[in-house]
Amino acid sequence: MAATVRYKMVVAYRGTRYHGWQFQWPNALYKGPKPPEGHGIPTVQETLARAIGSIVGHPVTVIGSSRTDAGVHAKGQLAVFDTVQTKIPPEGMRRAVNHALPDDILVHHIEAVPDDFDLSVCTTSKRYQYLIWYAPDRPVLIPDLAWHRWKPMDIDAMREAAKHFVGEHDFASFARPRMKRDSTVRRVIACDVSHRSPRLIIGIEGTGFLWNMVRIMVGTLVEVGLGRYEPKDVLAMIAARDRRAAGPTAPPHGLYLQWIRTRPIPSNTSNTSNATTDTTSAT
Repeated sequence: MAATVRYKMVVAYRGTRYHGWQFQWPNALYKGPKPPEGHGIPTVQETLARAIGSIVGHPVTVIGSSRTDAGVHAKGQLAVFDTVQTKIPPEGMRRAVNHALPDDILVHHIEAVPDDFDLSVCTTSKRYQYLIWYAPDRPVLIPDLAWHRWKPMDIDAMREAAKHFVGEHDFASFARPRMKRDSTVRRVIACDVSHRSPRLIIGIEGTGFLWNMVRIMVGTLVEVGLGRYEPKDVLAMIAARDRRAAGPTAPPHGLYLQWIRTRPIPSNTSNTSNATTDTTSAT
């Protein structure tokens, strides 16, 4: 039997026309065109898997580190796949896979990793960015890549409120209701607000996130900026552990998975990367 090699990829994608990362079969809520026989509805995971499979000559399963929602984008998603095709050099494979992919998905990097490399175990932190187009006129050239906000906002108040998210807290107030999780406690490492007109960017780094957590945090910070909450109100929202206590959920199209960091890969393998994926290209 041929030896199997595990590859790690750094992937970027524009999530506009995809129903999120995770493979999905059509259901009653899906209103798009009927997929070809044996295909799911359009998702990033399936599109990647089919492109890679066409290059290595056999079906592959692609496993991602983060399950981004429909309409959410990524600059540095991490994913792995296994293949028995070991004759293609990683860079040659990357180029071939990109040639097989549509224009809105790109593999930045491919490298071999140990066969026991597990993203769910090795991931140490993730950073998301949320892009708000803060200007009177909407972003006509990139309407699917930024949330347009035009009413005056107090940026300093948003920065003050953002500080209250940092640390280990129970974020039940900032998660989609009825989500199935053993615990809603998460650790936020950083939450910052930067403004260079017309771009207002909210960056959030953490060890893990709940469903819709980042988008609810962003929606709450915007409400603070509009004067509907005081910065200190975030503390009461966290303490409430009730979704009704926090602000609205920001729309998905302004959200980007910026990067994912993992533990260093052992030096006794062929890979000596520090396994940090940081693709900070302009949005």
